[in-house]
Amino acid sequence: MKLVAFVSDYRMTVDTLDRLKPEKLGIILVQNGVYHATVKDKGNPSPLLDYSADYYVLKDDLETRGYTASDVVNSKVKVISFGDIVDLMFNDYDKSAWI
Repeated sequence: MKLVAFVSDYRMTVDTLDRLKPEKLGIILVQNGVYHATVKDKGNPSPLLDYSADYYVLKDDLETRGYTASDVVNSKVKVISFGDIVDLMFNDYDKSAWI
């Protein structure tokens, strides 16, 4: 299964991701989930970014919170648009989940 997971909360635990076993995992950071891509906790990036996954962050949600693409602290997180999300869901992933 190829799964894309939308993460909308910054203070979530990653135990849900530990239980998922897709052959391909994409994580799209939306709403307050964008803080995983922009904020370091005590100098360390979010543990969410430790998974073997393709990472994306929604540009509009970054900008709503006063950030830009240059504020993304990890180079493996790609800044995308709403149109890119649609393309990912139809072309790259079989299933989607909101966590």
